[in-house]
Amino acid sequence: MVEDAGVRFLVRSVSSLERKRLEAKRLEGAKEEGPRNPLMPPEPPLTVGEITPTHVGVLNKYPVVERHLLIVTRASVPQEAALDRDDFLAVARCLAEVDGLVFYNGGREAGASQPHKHLQLVPLPLDRDSWAAPMEAVFDSWVAGGNTNRLLRLPFRNAFSLLDGFDDGPRAAEQLEELYGAQLAAIGAVDEDAPHAANDEPVRPAPYNLLVTRRWMLTVPRSRERFGTISINALGFAGSLFVRDGEEMQDLREAGPMRALKAVSVGA
Repeated sequence: MVEDAGVRFLVRSVSSLERKRLEAKRLEGAKEEGPRNPLMPPEPPLTVGEITPTHVGVLNKYPVVERHLLIVTRASVPQEAALDRDDFLAVARCLAEVDGLVFYNGGREAGASQPHKHLQLVPLPLDRDSWAAPMEAVFDSWVAGGNTNRLLRLPFRNAFSLLDGFDDGPRAAEQLEELYGAQLAAIGAVDEDAPHAANDEPVRPAPYNLLVTRRWMLTVPRSRERFGTISINALGFAGSLFVRDGEEMQDLREAGPMRALKAVSVGA
């Protein structure tokens, strides 16, 4: 636990990060015909089953917490593409079943390690001795800005919305999609007045992280993936960070987790 800026950050040293790095390096050096997509099709032993007709649940091969699930599109869609109604229907179905945190790394600068579109789900609480998500400690002060709010105690640009419960049906997906669009606009990740991409290409927002629970939604724009050698994805903005070894742990302690998050996001 690392206290910083009013948040009791949970920092784990995770061996799976190094295994994942070594596997990626091995695949880069392998002589294969064309790029390999580990999520299409997913490995049968890791496949949980259908979530919706458009999404399948797959256990993370390199989990950072227990019961770490990937919510993977059946169709081939780039990870940088904007989320759509089908994505949010899968989110609603998952959160109706599991009191958890769904997160999305929108682009490589936001911590995405695979190019195939997938969201991720981890159960709550992240820390059994404190808030469900440690960052909730600073969710007590915000200013309204149209359809979304801005959390004042975070030293980087953000868009925040409280959720008043939802079911697992189309109406919930519609509400989540509407809030998502408003939040992307609020953080400057999309231009609402820009024309749609030509040739039906999916809209690709600027890099961002999205976090959704049964109670709130948070979106943060990203400027880069790493703080030093430490890769940061959406879970960092929930107050949960991961390092590969003792050296990275010490670097994060000395810098402070909130400073690290500020360095990889966009100024408020």
